[in-house]
Amino acid sequence: MKVLAVNSSPRTQSQSKTELMLSHLARGMSEAGADVEVVELRKKKINYCIGCFSCWTKSPGRCIHKDDMTDELYPKWLESDLVVYASPLYHFTVNATMKAFIERTLPVLEPFFEKSNGGTKHPLRRKHPAVAMLSVAGFPEDAIFGQLSSWANYVFGAGLVAEIYRPAAGFLSVTAFADKAREILDATTQAGRELIQSMQVSSETMARLRQPIPEDKATFHAMGNMMWKTCIAEGITPKEFAERGLVPRPDSIETFMMIMSQGFKPDAAGDTQATIQFHFSGEIEGSCHLKIAAGRMEAFQGVAEDPDLTIQAPFDTWMDITTGRANGQQLFLRRKYRVTGDLSLLMRMKQLFGK
Repeated sequence: MKVLAVNSSPRTQSQSKTELMLSHLARGMSEAGADVEVVELRKKKINYCIGCFSCWTKSPGRCIHKDDMTDELYPKWLESDLVVYASPLYHFTVNATMKAFIERTLPVLEPFFEKSNGGTKHPLRRKHPAVAMLSVAGFPEDAIFGQLSSWANYVFGAGLVAEIYRPAAGFLSVTAFADKAREILDATTQAGRELIQSMQVSSETMARLRQPIPEDKATFHAMGNMMWKTCIAEGITPKEFAERGLVPRPDSIETFMMIMSQGFKPDAAGDTQATIQFHFSGEIEGSCHLKIAAGRMEAFQGVAEDPDLTIQAPFDTWMDITTGRANGQQLFLRRKYRVTGDLSLLMRMKQLFGK
């Protein structure tokens, strides 16, 4: 089977969750024996359809534009048994780059009118390849793909053999959700195998592929908002945020507890059993504590009984340390915060909590 996988994401590598999902889908297809070619549209010149209908009259079946679509991509599209349209969700549908590609497949149709299920259609000049849609979005709800799904089903009808949609895709690269991301990407690879074997994706595989990350929407909202507030405060883009290895800056005791939970490293903790107490002062006042035991960590509001380590610090000072904007050891020597209890536990904080 010949597969043309078309990627319209303007992003590359780790920044592109479209590319991440498509690469795993294509891997599964190749493993099942398909001849898969992945095309990155950001590297191609594709003019917009100008509605001249030359491809229907002057040069039937061939577009008037002399670009990569006419000379390279459309012939490959015609020869394919299956085409994968992979696009990030822009305004609830495919992005403009993908839409331009799809519109330029107009030469596959003839201009004549035919009756079709009570309506009207144009007859095919050549066989249209089967279609699989793949899209990713930042929002956590499956329903975010409703408009795209409706459009794809209307346009491609029975030729649409699979719809692979991944909400909350940004969390696929968050370390705290690495295990779940691995499950989702493994399911995406399996979906590729199934598409080649049976031209469909099983409900079991789709359920694995679309499982929620994180499961709690409050966590999703809080983590996302922290990231965006940090980008705005630093005057950077999400790409620059990732390249600089930044940590979302907590803006409350609740979000501090949340980010510490996300940053906890069970492997580094080993058999550690400890309670770390925080007393914050300044614009944000209050207390919370972290309990580490059996490779797990839980965060609690308030004061713990008999903590192993107690840290008293202005909230902003400790957030500077947490996000890497300040050196905790230097601030300790300058007495910008106070510590009582097990100092060795303080020294292990960077081992126990990562980015």
